[in-house]
Amino acid sequence: MGRVIVFVALFGILLAVFAASFISLRSRIWATRELKQNHLPNCQYLKGIAYGSEDIAILPNGLALISSGLKYPLSQNFAPDVPGKMFVLDLEGDVLKPVELRISHGFDMQSFNPHGISTYIDHTDDTVYVFVVNHLHPQFTSQIELFKFLEEDNTLIHLKTIKHELLLNVNDIVAIGPETFYASSDHYFTDSILRIFEKIFGLAWCKIIYYSPGEVINAASDFGGANGINISPDGRYIYVADFLDSIVHVLEIQDNKTLTRVKAIHIGSLPDNIHVDHETGDLWIGCHPNGWKFLFYNKDDPPGSEILRIKNIHSEKPVVTEVYADNGSVIQGSSVAANYKGKVLIGTVFHKALCCDLH
Repeated sequence: MGRVIVFVALFGILLAVFAASFISLRSRIWATRELKQNHLPNCQYLKGIAYGSEDIAILPNGLALISSGLKYPLSQNFAPDVPGKMFVLDLEGDVLKPVELRISHGFDMQSFNPHGISTYIDHTDDTVYVFVVNHLHPQFTSQIELFKFLEEDNTLIHLKTIKHELLLNVNDIVAIGPETFYASSDHYFTDSILRIFEKIFGLAWCKIIYYSPGEVINAASDFGGANGINISPDGRYIYVADFLDSIVHVLEIQDNKTLTRVKAIHIGSLPDNIHVDHETGDLWIGCHPNGWKFLFYNKDDPPGSEILRIKNIHSEKPVVTEVYADNGSVIQGSSVAANYKGKVLIGTVFHKALCCDLH
């Protein structure tokens, strides 16, 4: 009888802890936040992109590379049987029409599931390297695909696949060399059920990994969910979006490639990918203003989109402003915003892509 009472008591305590953690999680992902419409002028959908535009990288010449078709646990997907794709969009052209990129023969397109992307330009010969986080579908195993971009015929030449035991749950990537990068992890566990418990109990076990062919290290730890990652124009700082805590972290790169925390900026929305304006240093962030709606999709009450910009991030008082907001009637589940010459591209995890004027 005594053992039964002890068991019931322990079960009650565990249930109470679980309930409290669940309520805390629900609060942290902005379950009840109401979003006010804040639209930009002259917005238009990008034709041919209907199943996501999760990440966008813009080259100096105005060519935007877009990853599309991501299939991700606990995320809506309108085309589960359609392989992922890569697109290119010429922002200097008269017509904004994305073109699907061809990928070199021999690459497994059926399991291609692109997530975060990054580019690196080797200025010795102007070679453009494209890094793509690939979650093999349906296994959802993380690996990095390295391509060479041939602009003249809209082709990606697959150079190599990068795998490592520290690159298990990669979300995003920022290239710092032809084969060198920092990568963010959004989970610790690989099992989908354990991932849910990980977030409910607020386990800050995610990491930033530094990878080079000769060295792979854990560069920084203790993130609730390291999502978007990017680098400052001077190459001294790494920016990390922690979506679970609504924070953008600023970390300084050390000589040994580890990262030390400089500051944390609370932005009041769930940050996804980070785009850095290399002229001004401003950060553009695609955000999920109501994570509850994103996780529990309802077509009659869809998740909204929010775009934030951070100015003067290294000053004592960074300025966070809302550039765009929509309640889901136009665009759902924004994951990235990338600006170029008075325009901004807004990408999503599973929905469409939008281009708007900033003035």
